Amino acid sequence: MRLRDYTPRGYNARLVLILIVPMMIFVVSMTLYFFTTHVQQVNSRLSRAVADELAFVNGERTTNPQIWVELTDGFRRSGLMDITFTPGVTTLVPPDGEACCDELGDELRSRFRGQTWSYRYRQDDLLTVRILMSDGLLEAKMDRKRVIIINAHIFIVWTVAFSVFLLITSYLFLRNQVRSILQLSWAADAFGRGEDMPNFKPSGALEVRKAARSLLRMRNRIRRYADQRTAMLAGVSHDLRTPLARLKLELALAPKEYDITEAKRDIDEMERMLDGYLAFARGEESEQPVPADIVAIAREATTMASARTNLEFVASAPVQMRIRQLALKRAISNLANNAADHGKTVRVSVATAPGEAVITIEDDGPGIPPENYQDAFRPFSRLDPSRNQNVSGVGLGLTIARDTARAHGGDVTLGKSELGGLRAVIRLPLDTERPKGLRDEDD
Repeated sequence: MRLRDYTPRGYNARLVLILIVPMMIFVVSMTLYFFTTHVQQVNSRLSRAVADELAFVNGERTTNPQIWVELTDGFRRSGLMDITFTPGVTTLVPPDGEACCDELGDELRSRFRGQTWSYRYRQDDLLTVRILMSDGLLEAKMDRKRVIIINAHIFIVWTVAFSVFLLITSYLFLRNQVRSILQLSWAADAFGRGEDMPNFKPSGALEVRKAARSLLRMRNRIRRYADQRTAMLAGVSHDLRTPLARLKLELALAPKEYDITEAKRDIDEMERMLDGYLAFARGEESEQPVPADIVAIAREATTMASARTNLEFVASAPVQMRIRQLALKRAISNLANNAADHGKTVRVSVATAPGEAVITIEDDGPGIPPENYQDAFRPFSRLDPSRNQNVSGVGLGLTIARDTARAHGGDVTLGKSELGGLRAVIRLPLDTERPKGLRDEDD
C-alpha cells in the first residue's frame, strides 16, 4: 500500500491537493484552538462575573435590604440585568427556552452550594436564571451575550473567506507555472514525433525556461545529426548508383550469347538494397504530420499485399489523427508485405483503444519464436530460415516500422497470431489537447 496509489496522478490535481490540504489543516486547527482556548476562557470569565454579581446581590438582600433595592435599580437602569425576589416560593419551575452556557452552570454551582437553580434562554436571546433559596425564589433576566460570546462564528466566516481568497490567488498564480510545464511536455512529445513547433517559446519559472532551452538545443543537435547522416548515406547511395548504372549498361551491350540473367538479378537486388538503406537512414523526417484517416492509409498500404495473398481488412470506423502519411503507409506496407511473404492468409485490422489507435497485422505463416521477437527489430536482421526462403529484402522492414511508430509516440510489438503465425501490433497515441500558445500556424 503506497500513498501515491490514493493521490491524483495529474500535476494540476496534485497542485490543488497541495493547496487545499494544508489550508484545511490550518483552518481546522485555528478554529479548534480558538474555541477550546479563547472562547471558552472568555465565556468562563463572563459567567464568573455574572455569578459573582448574583451572589453579591443576594448577600446584600439578606443583610442590608436598602442596599439591595439600590443595587437592583442600578442593574435595571444600566441594562445589565433585571433582578427580582419572590418570597415564599418552595418549588423551582425551570424557565421557558433552551439550555446553554455550561460555564455559567459551573460558576453557579460553586457560588450557590446547596441551592437549586436553573437557566434557559429564549429566541430573543433573553437569558433567565432562577435560584431557589430557603426563603424564596431569586430570578435574574439578562441578555445572553453577558455570559457567552454569540458572534464567535464571525471568526470562522472570516477565516474561511480569507482561506478561499488565498486558495484562489495561489491557484491562479501556480496555474501559469503548470501551463508552462504542460507546454514543455507537449512540445517535447511533439519534437519526439518530428513535428516542428514554431510557436513554442520558453516560459514560466527559471527552471522551466532552462529545461525548455535545453530541449531546443537537444532538438537542434539531433536534427543536425540526422541531416548529416541522411546526406552522407544519400551521397553513398548516389556514388554507388553510378557504377551500377555502368554495369547495367555493359550488361545491356554484352553479346546475346552470354547468359546475363543472374547478373541482372544481382544488380536489381543491389538497387533494392540501396533503396532500403536510404529509406532507413532518411526515415521520412522531412515529412510533416497532418490530420489523416488511419483506416484509409492502412487500406491503401495493403493493396500490394492483397494482390499476393488472401487478405482480410477489418475496420469499424474512421480514425482521425495527425500522422506522417507516407511514413506510416510505408510501415504498414512493410508489415503487410512481410506477412504476405510468409503466409497464405493475412488479416489487417484497425481499431481504437482508450487513448490510442491500434493497427494489427496477422498471418498464418511459420511465425517467430518468442525469444527472437526483439532480435527481429534489429537492422539487417534475418531470423529463422523458414521465414526467409525465396524472400528478397535487407532485413529493415520491422526496423523501419518500429522507428515510424516510435516517431509518432507509439511502438510496434510482436506476438502469436490467432491464425497461427506472427502478429505485429502498431499502437499510436491519439492526439491530446494542445496547451494554449502551441497552436500550429495552419490550425
